[in-house]
Order: sequence, then structure tokens, then C-alpha cells
Amino acid sequence: MSLAEDGLPPLREVVARHGLDARKALGQNFLFDLNLTRRIARAAGPLAGATVIEVGPGPGGLTRALLAEGAAKVIAVERDARCIPALAEIAARAPGRLEIVEGDALATTPVELARRATGPVRICSNLPYNVGTALLVRWLTDGDWPPVWDRLVLMFQREVALRIVAGPERRADYGRLGVLAGWRTQARILFDVPPSAFTPSPKVTSSVVELAPRPAPAPCRLATLEAIAAAAFGQRRKMLRQSLKSFAAARGGAAEDLLARAGIAPTKRAEEIPVDGFVVLARVADG
Repeated sequence: MSLAEDGLPPLREVVARHGLDARKALGQNFLFDLNLTRRIARAAGPLAGATVIEVGPGPGGLTRALLAEGAAKVIAVERDARCIPALAEIAARAPGRLEIVEGDALATTPVELARRATGPVRICSNLPYNVGTALLVRWLTDGDWPPVWDRLVLMFQREVALRIVAGPERRADYGRLGVLAGWRTQARILFDVPPSAFTPSPKVTSSVVELAPRPAPAPCRLATLEAIAAAAFGQRRKMLRQSLKSFAAARGGAAEDLLARAGIAPTKRAEEIPVDGFVVLARVADG
């Protein structure tokens, strides 16, 4: 089914009829370009037989594209009650294929939503800017691994997208988020979206990011990895022998000893250590 064949009015008309002005407090920026929403949906494909979890669908532009691309089911999580009637109109045109969950995505998990799924689960969203990073961290750390989803295709502000995919080769962007995403997934930026594509237009460029879970990330304890990355990047201008001093002391040791056992020079800085180096540090720290 093409977007032209879904029998629904143009999105601008839907927004006007339901009074859906985008609200900054909810991090809303609507996409009216159906060619663009279709491109995002294709990036999450092939969707035949899959269930897609979409967070913050708003008036449903991407929702319509996901259904048009053949998703067996879309589970749309929307906290803005004003958008529910517009989404209900889409559901009426796609019987049994769109489930609307009214609520905060931070209050639920993909594991809970996946119980309602058909086939493989993907998460594809134009994420609200104000909760995008928090949601990603939640999805990267919640539950067992591999996760219930087999792909994330998400839109972020470009500066956040760069942090997600960064490693030591992009030191200015590399940090805790890059370590976590790089440890558990293979992440890449698919394409950029200019401010003019949104209503209202944000002041920044956005990027669509794909994250594919690694089936077997190098073993280490998640909490320890997060703590080491937080300590190291929390004082990123300092050498690791200094930035990890408090972390090591809290465990009854010395940073120099921890680094020596991990085979890392104490004069290195956090931005010089690849993801696997942080994994080794976490494993050594836990003995």
C-alpha cells in the first residue's frame, strides 16, 4: 500500500483539523514530507512480517510510512493525548496493524511491548529531542542481551548522533555514550535531515542512526563499564592515572595498578581508549 492509497488526508490537514501545534515542552518537531518518512521507514526494512515500535508518532507521518512499507504491526507509544484521535484514524484504515499506547515511553520497555509483537521487533522513531538520549541508553541497558529488538533506526540531533557513533578517531565527540553504543551495537549514521524538513524548524540538523545489536559483546559487567566510562570522561582532560584515581580507590586499589593489569599506559586520556579497552578495564576492575 502506498501513502497515496491509504485513504488518509495530507498530514498538514490532519494537524490543522486536530489542532496539533508542535509543543517544545514535549520535544515535538513534526515531519510532513512523506517522501522523507518513507525513506526512514525503508531504512528500518524489510518490514514484512515485523513489528515496529515507534515512540512519539505525533500526527502519524512515520506511522503511515511504516504501514505502507509493509510492517505487520506498529506499536505507537504517544504521551500527547491530543495526537491519539489522529492516530486512531490511521488505525481504522489498517485494522489490526496499529496499536496505540498512550503513555510515556520512559515508563515502559521494549521487552514489555514485545509481548504484543508479531515476528521480529524493530524500533523506528523520530524521537522527541528532549528524551532521545535517555531512551537510547534505556534500550541499550535494559534486560538481557541480545535484546528483543533486532535493529534501531532513530533520529537524533546531529551532535547526539555523532556522539553515538564516535570512537577515538573522533575524539571531540567520543564519550560515555559512544562507549556504551559501541560495546553493544554497531552504530552508523545513515543520512542527515535538514531543519527545513520539520515543522517547526529546529535550529540544528538531525541525523538518522542505525544501531544493530552485537550478538555477543565482549563480556564485562555493565555497571562497572558505565562507572569507569563516567569517571574517565568526567575528567577527560586528565590522564587516566588521575581520572580513575577515585574509582580505583573506592575498590581498594590504585589507578596505576588497574591500568597496568589492563595493559593501558597511565598517561593515556579517556578519548584515546577504544571501546574494547574500556571493556578490558571493567573486566580487570571486577577481578
